[in-house]
Amino acid sequence: MPKEYPASPKAQQLQESKKQRLTYILLVSALCIAFYVLGAWQNTTLPKPVGNSAAITRVDCDPATSSASVPSFGPGSGEALDFDAHHRLTINDTDGSGGLQQFPACPLNFSEYTPCEDRTRGRRFDRAMLVYRERHCPGKDEQVRCLIPAPPGYKTPFKWPKSRDYAYFNNIPHKELSIEKAVQNWIQVEGDKFRFPGGGTMFPRGADAYIDDINKLISLSDGQIRTAVDTGCGVASWGAYLLKRNIIAMSFAPRDTHEAQVQFALERGVPAIIGVMGKHRLPYPSRAFDMAHCSRCLIPWYAHDGLYLAEVDRILRPGGYWILSGPPINWKTHHQGWERTKDDLKQEQDKIEDVARSLCWNKVVEKRDLSIWQKPKNHLECANIKKTYKTPHVCKSDNPDAAWYRQMEACVTPLPEVSNQGEVAGGAVEKWPERAFTVPPRIRRGMIPGLDAKKFDEDKKLWEKRIAYYKRTIPIAESRYRNVMDMNANMGGFAASLVKYPVWVMNVVPVNSDRDTLGAIYERGFIGTYQDWCEAFSTYPRTYDLLHADNLFSIYQDRCDITDILLEMDRILRPEGTAIIRDTVDVLTKVQAITKRMRWESRIMDHEDGPFNPEKVLMAVKTYWTAKPSEDQN
Repeated sequence: MPKEYPASPKAQQLQESKKQRLTYILLVSALCIAFYVLGAWQNTTLPKPVGNSAAITRVDCDPATSSASVPSFGPGSGEALDFDAHHRLTINDTDGSGGLQQFPACPLNFSEYTPCEDRTRGRRFDRAMLVYRERHCPGKDEQVRCLIPAPPGYKTPFKWPKSRDYAYFNNIPHKELSIEKAVQNWIQVEGDKFRFPGGGTMFPRGADAYIDDINKLISLSDGQIRTAVDTGCGVASWGAYLLKRNIIAMSFAPRDTHEAQVQFALERGVPAIIGVMGKHRLPYPSRAFDMAHCSRCLIPWYAHDGLYLAEVDRILRPGGYWILSGPPINWKTHHQGWERTKDDLKQEQDKIEDVARSLCWNKVVEKRDLSIWQKPKNHLECANIKKTYKTPHVCKSDNPDAAWYRQMEACVTPLPEVSNQGEVAGGAVEKWPERAFTVPPRIRRGMIPGLDAKKFDEDKKLWEKRIAYYKRTIPIAESRYRNVMDMNANMGGFAASLVKYPVWVMNVVPVNSDRDTLGAIYERGFIGTYQDWCEAFSTYPRTYDLLHADNLFSIYQDRCDITDILLEMDRILRPEGTAIIRDTVDVLTKVQAITKRMRWESRIMDHEDGPFNPEKVLMAVKTYWTAKPSEDQN
């Protein structure tokens, strides 16, 4: 074969062909980059309604009463999102072709709708042991698919800490407690506002003075006590004033004749949830709370073989305290005011003392109106006590954390084994605030499958990065948000990353999750609850400022209709509140289409690691609108 020389015609043709191919590749690459940049730029602005203007109609709302500014979605995002104008628009599906048909507004009498604590539905159930006040969720034939309206004149709540003491009357138009509890200083009406003096049935001098009295008996200031539970909380003044001592309380009360107790608490920016001690376990894991409290909460603690105290024992951490004030404590002083005989009250206290001893608790102190017991750090000596007290027996259940629709048992929940008397069963926790960032004992000891100290540390770094990313888009550090919910909390990293801001986080662990991490979240010093998101959450409408859903819809998209989950999010989110939803782009596209029908403004953003990550972030704001003032509430 003859050799080809560089100067030959054939060689020149080969060189020209290579140049053409290289030019073609460069041209195609340049076009790809240009179109990618154009697409990324277009994705930074929210699409505007297009088409026939006749498809755009007004909804009845009153933006003039909104006092909060809605955040725009981030620097460098192109055109800022101006929600104040857009929330008056709705797009109708006029031709029935599957366009964006907005959900209708519910009637005004739904403005305080709590689907799973509806009192009308509750009347169908047994009144014994308050079963009728427990969760009873609507069936498919009872579910409503409309948007819960804010009452006319609704205003953005006061910012914390002013919200602890004041709330707008129009937001919760109920005067009943200000009349019924007038002499107890629960709540007072002052013009267009409510004022919360901090009083309670057993602390007329105020919750702050009452907590000082407790602090004289057990230390509330050394960081050892961080999580508390308040049974029958009223308007949660006890929990409100504990916050300045870095103690966070899960306050709960039923939806009963004391109108809107929990709603008032959440309006104040204080953690609270609708709940009652009935037949089912409280929705918290075992060994969760450092302190439990009852101030005239009217729970028959000694009844049903000590069932309710046994439930407190289940959720109380080893070494934790139970505090009781009100009947029958200090009965010699108060028996006439309580309109009960001395013998009756003495017998009640004797029964409570007996149940406490049978649970292996130690009576710490009783002084005036306060009585305090302590749960043991372990059960090494409990075996000897149980020889005397045969009831309640030691529980046979293999999972003390199972609490979603699980019936209470009148039994002593066994603690993890220890090697010596001074050891804390299950492992000791650090003092607050170090506790928030220390590996929880449940993870350190390998009690949660798939989690270890290395993954815990990785999770901490992950959330530092994510919060920095969120802060570029929403005003986390500007006191815009107070009540925050993490709808799929995992290890509580989102809550931990927010500890320096004036917020509190309700950490929710779905019962459908692959692993139960709620116990570890409590060990970090945070609060939370179990929840099945195919059902409504136990709270009033408009009680959260910020909702965070990390891969929640991937868990539930094959379990129930995600439309119902989004409507529930709309119910519990305050007007002009924010939702952050993380998931795959396919899921978020479906979610965004539904949020448009709920009058939300939203935008899908890239993952914090960049556009090539398949996970995306949907940022959304619920627009402001209210019911008509003229609507009939009957």
